[in-house]
Amino acid sequence: MRKHQPRKRFGQNFLRDEGVIDAIARAISPATPDHIVEIGPGEGALTSALIGSGCRLDAIELDRDLTAGLLAAFSIHPGFTLHSGDALRFDFGALAKEGGPLRIVGNLPYNISTPLIIQLLTQRHIVQDMHFMLQLEVVERLAAAPGSKLWGRLGVLAQYHCEVEALFEVPPESFHPPPKVQSAVVRLAPRKTSPWVEVDETALGRCVALCFAQRRKTLRNNLKGYLDDVALRALGIDPGARAETLSIENFIALTRALPTPAEKDV
Repeated sequence: MRKHQPRKRFGQNFLRDEGVIDAIARAISPATPDHIVEIGPGEGALTSALIGSGCRLDAIELDRDLTAGLLAAFSIHPGFTLHSGDALRFDFGALAKEGGPLRIVGNLPYNISTPLIIQLLTQRHIVQDMHFMLQLEVVERLAAAPGSKLWGRLGVLAQYHCEVEALFEVPPESFHPPPKVQSAVVRLAPRKTSPWVEVDETALGRCVALCFAQRRKTLRNNLKGYLDDVALRALGIDPGARAETLSIENFIALTRALPTPAEKDV
């Protein structure tokens, strides 16, 4: 496939390091029965490493200037389909109906990584696993532990729904053009059985957003008008603590205790 001039507006940094490409492919370990969805195939470096397994591979590419080269390179494979469009607006459910579950992979630009992962978490029932190349800080947020300054909404929601494993870091020189930040590869595997009490995921998302609304403020301040000090202490939570100190169990307890929007307005 011919080389393409990377576009800043699409956040394009094309992976060129064969060693890294091979490491990602080995982490994914594609097999013939797999249905892989690749987000942002770009120049097709990872696509080439995956398609040889005989898997079904649906690629989603936003940059129309790349589609002709991708089709020329991969349309010979019967399992390859190229979709021109925005992954944030893509109907992953339609692909799953044709033969799921989906194994989703991609080198995600920073500006879409968090909203796309949050979106895919809501569709985890159709996903077998996800392997993403992300900015290192995003991977650290996904894999963070309570008490860390990187522990926040993304990590809580990702770890509630998935087993999260940071796999390896990737240096800037592995890309063209080299990004100004370190990158890393992460695996997210939706939990088959949860170690936690099930709660409504919309309510959990709302609770976590409230608690982290202003990171430097205490739970007493962020939850003012929702739960008072007595209610928080009854849950075993210090009203003077910050959200970054809470465990997933704490967030579940808060979610179950918070009034719904309708109840709060009464």
